[in-house]
Amino acid sequence: MIKVLTTGMGETASDFLAHLLGPIPAVGLGGLAFAASLVLQCAVRRYVAWIYWTAIVMVSVFGTMAADVLHVGLGVPYTLSTPLFMIALAAVFALWYRSERTLSIHSIRTRRREFFYRAAVLAPFALGAAAGDLTATIGLGYLGSAVLFAVAICLPAVTHRASLLGAVTAFWTAYVITRPLGASLADWMAVSKADGLGWGLGPVTLAWTVAIVGFVAFLALTRRDTESAV
Repeated sequence: MIKVLTTGMGETASDFLAHLLGPIPAVGLGGLAFAASLVLQCAVRRYVAWIYWTAIVMVSVFGTMAADVLHVGLGVPYTLSTPLFMIALAAVFALWYRSERTLSIHSIRTRRREFFYRAAVLAPFALGAAAGDLTATIGLGYLGSAVLFAVAICLPAVTHRASLLGAVTAFWTAYVITRPLGASLADWMAVSKADGLGWGLGPVTLAWTVAIVGFVAFLALTRRDTESAV
Protein backbone atom coordinates (compact mmCIF):
# COMPACT_ATOMS: atom_id res chain seq x y z
CA MET A 1 0.00 0.00 0.00
CA ILE A 2 2.81 2.41 0.86
CA LYS A 3 4.62 1.61 -2.37
CA VAL A 4 1.53 2.46 -4.45
CA LEU A 5 1.03 5.65 -2.45
CA THR A 6 4.63 6.76 -3.00
CA THR A 7 4.31 6.27 -6.74
CA GLY A 8 1.17 8.39 -6.96
CA MET A 9 2.54 11.05 -4.65
CA GLY A 10 5.75 11.18 -6.68
CA GLU A 11 3.77 11.66 -9.89
CA THR A 12 1.67 14.59 -8.65
CA ALA A 13 4.51 16.14 -6.60
CA SER A 14 6.77 16.17 -9.66
CA ASP A 15 4.11 17.88 -11.78
CA PHE A 16 3.22 20.30 -8.97
CA LEU A 17 6.86 21.38 -8.49
CA ALA A 18 7.34 21.77 -12.25
CA HIS A 19 4.33 24.09 -12.43
CA LEU A 20 5.31 25.99 -9.28
CA LEU A 21 9.06 26.41 -9.83
CA GLY A 22 9.54 25.67 -13.51
CA PRO A 23 10.94 22.45 -15.00
CA ILE A 24 14.67 23.16 -14.59
CA PRO A 25 14.58 24.35 -10.92
CA ALA A 26 12.19 21.48 -10.09
CA VAL A 27 14.53 18.86 -11.58
CA GLY A 28 17.50 20.43 -9.78
CA LEU A 29 15.70 20.46 -6.44
CA GLY A 30 14.43 16.93 -6.98
CA GLY A 31 17.91 15.72 -7.87
CA LEU A 32 19.43 17.24 -4.73
CA ALA A 33 16.72 15.80 -2.48
CA PHE A 34 17.08 12.42 -4.18
CA ALA A 35 20.86 12.39 -3.64
CA ALA A 36 20.52 13.51 -0.02
CA SER A 37 17.98 10.77 0.75
CA LEU A 38 20.27 8.09 -0.71
CA VAL A 39 23.28 9.40 1.24
CA LEU A 40 21.23 9.27 4.45
CA GLN A 41 19.97 5.77 3.66
CA CYS A 42 23.50 4.47 3.01
CA ALA A 43 24.86 6.19 6.13
CA VAL A 44 22.58 4.44 8.62
CA ARG A 45 23.75 0.93 7.60
CA ARG A 46 20.44 -0.59 8.75
CA TYR A 47 16.73 -0.43 8.06
CA VAL A 48 14.92 2.58 9.55
CA ALA A 49 11.34 2.88 8.30
CA TRP A 50 11.12 6.64 7.85
CA ILE A 51 14.58 6.91 6.24
CA TYR A 52 13.92 4.03 3.85
CA TRP A 53 10.52 5.34 2.74
CA THR A 54 11.81 8.90 2.41
CA ALA A 55 14.37 7.56 -0.07
CA ILE A 56 11.63 5.68 -1.95
CA VAL A 57 9.50 8.84 -2.13
CA MET A 58 12.42 10.81 -3.55
CA VAL A 59 13.15 8.04 -6.03
CA SER A 60 9.52 8.32 -7.13
CA VAL A 61 9.66 12.09 -7.54
CA PHE A 62 13.00 12.07 -9.37
CA GLY A 63 12.07 9.02 -11.48
CA THR A 64 8.97 10.85 -12.68
CA MET A 65 11.07 13.89 -13.51
CA ALA A 66 13.48 11.73 -15.52
CA ALA A 67 10.64 10.35 -17.63
CA ASP A 68 9.10 13.81 -18.07
CA VAL A 69 12.42 15.36 -19.11
CA LEU A 70 12.72 12.83 -21.94
CA HIS A 71 9.16 13.43 -23.11
CA VAL A 72 8.59 17.15 -22.49
CA GLY A 73 12.14 18.47 -22.58
CA LEU A 74 13.65 16.32 -25.34
CA GLY A 75 10.48 15.41 -27.22
CA VAL A 76 10.96 11.64 -26.89
CA PRO A 77 7.54 9.95 -27.35
CA TYR A 78 6.24 7.54 -24.71
CA THR A 79 6.19 4.81 -27.34
CA LEU A 80 10.00 5.10 -27.44
CA SER A 81 10.84 5.98 -23.82
CA THR A 82 8.78 3.09 -22.41
CA PRO A 83 10.78 0.34 -24.22
CA LEU A 84 14.04 2.26 -23.51
CA PHE A 85 13.36 2.23 -19.77
CA MET A 86 12.32 -1.42 -20.05
CA ILE A 87 15.66 -2.27 -21.64
CA ALA A 88 17.48 -0.30 -18.91
CA LEU A 89 15.65 -2.24 -16.20
CA ALA A 90 16.41 -5.57 -17.89
CA ALA A 91 20.09 -4.58 -18.08
CA VAL A 92 20.18 -3.76 -14.36
CA PHE A 93 18.64 -7.15 -13.50
CA ALA A 94 21.03 -8.97 -15.85
CA LEU A 95 24.11 -7.29 -14.37
CA TRP A 96 22.84 -7.78 -10.83
CA TYR A 97 22.19 -11.50 -11.35
CA ARG A 98 25.45 -12.04 -13.21
CA SER A 99 27.37 -10.45 -10.34
CA GLU A 100 25.47 -11.83 -7.34
CA ARG A 101 23.57 -14.86 -8.70
CA THR A 102 20.41 -13.69 -6.96
CA LEU A 103 17.86 -10.87 -7.22
CA SER A 104 16.25 -11.50 -3.84
CA ILE A 105 15.76 -8.40 -1.69
CA HIS A 106 16.47 -10.56 1.38
CA SER A 107 20.06 -10.98 0.18
CA ILE A 108 20.88 -7.25 0.15
CA ARG A 109 23.55 -7.19 2.84
CA THR A 110 26.53 -5.68 0.98
CA ARG A 111 27.22 -2.29 -0.61
CA ARG A 112 27.37 -3.76 -4.10
CA ARG A 113 24.03 -5.48 -3.76
CA GLU A 114 22.53 -2.29 -2.37
CA PHE A 115 23.83 -0.40 -5.41
CA PHE A 116 22.12 -2.88 -7.75
CA TYR A 117 18.96 -2.68 -5.67
CA ARG A 118 18.86 1.12 -5.85
CA ALA A 119 19.35 1.01 -9.62
CA ALA A 120 16.57 -1.60 -9.90
CA VAL A 121 14.29 0.62 -7.78
CA LEU A 122 14.93 3.77 -9.84
CA ALA A 123 14.43 2.19 -13.28
CA PRO A 124 10.86 0.95 -12.63
CA PHE A 125 9.79 4.43 -11.53
CA ALA A 126 10.89 5.96 -14.82
CA LEU A 127 9.51 2.97 -16.75
CA GLY A 128 6.19 3.04 -14.90
CA ALA A 129 5.79 6.79 -15.35
CA ALA A 130 6.27 6.45 -19.09
CA ALA A 131 4.07 3.34 -19.34
CA GLY A 132 1.24 4.94 -17.36
CA ASP A 133 1.28 8.09 -19.47
CA LEU A 134 1.45 5.94 -22.62
CA THR A 135 -1.70 3.98 -21.81
CA ALA A 136 -3.49 7.17 -20.74
CA THR A 137 -2.72 8.91 -24.02
CA ILE A 138 -3.65 6.05 -26.37
CA GLY A 139 -7.29 6.03 -25.35
CA LEU A 140 -7.61 4.39 -21.93
CA GLY A 141 -7.45 7.60 -19.92
CA TYR A 142 -6.20 7.71 -16.34
CA LEU A 143 -9.07 5.75 -14.81
CA GLY A 144 -8.92 3.10 -17.51
CA SER A 145 -5.17 2.83 -17.03
CA ALA A 146 -5.61 2.45 -13.26
CA VAL A 147 -8.09 -0.40 -13.80
CA LEU A 148 -5.73 -2.06 -16.29
CA PHE A 149 -2.77 -1.97 -13.91
CA ALA A 150 -4.92 -2.99 -10.93
CA VAL A 151 -5.80 -6.17 -12.81
CA ALA A 152 -2.19 -6.63 -13.94
CA ILE A 153 -0.80 -6.39 -10.40
CA CYS A 154 -3.02 -9.30 -9.32
CA LEU A 155 -1.42 -11.65 -11.86
CA PRO A 156 1.93 -12.13 -10.06
CA ALA A 157 0.11 -12.94 -6.82
CA VAL A 158 -2.22 -15.44 -8.49
CA THR A 159 0.50 -17.17 -10.49
CA HIS A 160 2.83 -17.32 -7.50
CA ARG A 161 0.07 -18.75 -5.31
CA ALA A 162 -0.50 -21.39 -7.96
CA SER A 163 3.25 -22.20 -7.94
CA LEU A 164 3.62 -21.03 -11.54
CA LEU A 165 5.91 -18.11 -10.76
CA GLY A 166 8.87 -17.88 -8.39
CA ALA A 167 8.79 -15.54 -5.40
CA VAL A 168 11.57 -13.25 -6.65
CA THR A 169 10.07 -12.89 -10.14
CA ALA A 170 6.60 -12.32 -8.67
CA PHE A 171 7.95 -9.64 -6.33
CA TRP A 172 9.75 -7.63 -9.00
CA THR A 173 6.85 -7.95 -11.45
CA ALA A 174 4.44 -6.54 -8.88
CA TYR A 175 7.01 -3.91 -7.86
CA VAL A 176 7.24 -2.56 -11.40
CA ILE A 177 3.45 -2.47 -11.81
CA THR A 178 2.92 -0.45 -8.62
CA ARG A 179 4.41 2.55 -10.42
CA PRO A 180 1.90 2.99 -13.27
CA LEU A 181 -0.93 1.90 -10.95
CA GLY A 182 -0.25 4.57 -8.34
CA ALA A 183 0.57 7.24 -10.90
CA SER A 184 -2.62 6.59 -12.90
CA LEU A 185 -4.78 6.78 -9.76
CA ALA A 186 -3.15 10.01 -8.57
CA ASP A 187 -3.39 11.62 -12.01
CA TRP A 188 -7.07 10.65 -12.25
CA MET A 189 -7.71 12.38 -8.92
CA ALA A 190 -5.70 15.48 -9.80
CA VAL A 191 -6.53 16.29 -13.44
CA SER A 192 -9.49 18.37 -14.58
CA LYS A 193 -13.02 17.03 -14.29
CA ALA A 194 -13.03 16.46 -18.04
CA ASP A 195 -10.55 13.63 -17.51
CA GLY A 196 -10.70 12.93 -13.77
CA LEU A 197 -11.92 14.18 -10.38
CA GLY A 198 -10.36 17.65 -10.65
CA TRP A 199 -8.97 17.81 -7.12
CA GLY A 200 -5.72 19.45 -8.20
CA LEU A 201 -2.04 18.51 -7.97
CA GLY A 202 -1.37 20.22 -4.63
CA PRO A 203 -4.28 18.73 -2.64
CA VAL A 204 -3.70 15.22 -4.03
CA THR A 205 0.04 15.42 -3.24
CA LEU A 206 -0.73 16.56 0.31
CA ALA A 207 -3.39 13.91 0.90
CA TRP A 208 -1.22 11.06 -0.35
CA THR A 209 1.74 12.37 1.70
CA VAL A 210 -0.37 12.32 4.85
CA ALA A 211 -1.41 8.74 4.09
CA ILE A 212 2.23 7.72 3.56
CA VAL A 213 3.29 9.32 6.86
CA GLY A 214 0.50 7.49 8.68
CA PHE A 215 1.40 4.07 7.29
CA VAL A 216 5.14 4.56 7.83
CA ALA A 217 4.51 5.65 11.42
CA PHE A 218 2.50 2.45 11.90
CA LEU A 219 5.39 0.35 10.60
CA ALA A 220 7.93 2.23 12.70
CA LEU A 221 5.92 1.58 15.86
CA THR A 222 4.87 -2.01 15.20
CA ARG A 223 7.90 -3.19 13.17
CA ARG A 224 5.53 -5.37 11.16
CA ASP A 225 7.77 -5.04 8.12
CA THR A 226 10.98 -6.39 9.66
CA GLU A 227 12.26 -9.95 9.59
CA SER A 228 12.45 -11.84 12.85
CA ALA A 229 15.92 -12.91 13.93
CA VAL A 230 16.66 -16.57 13.28
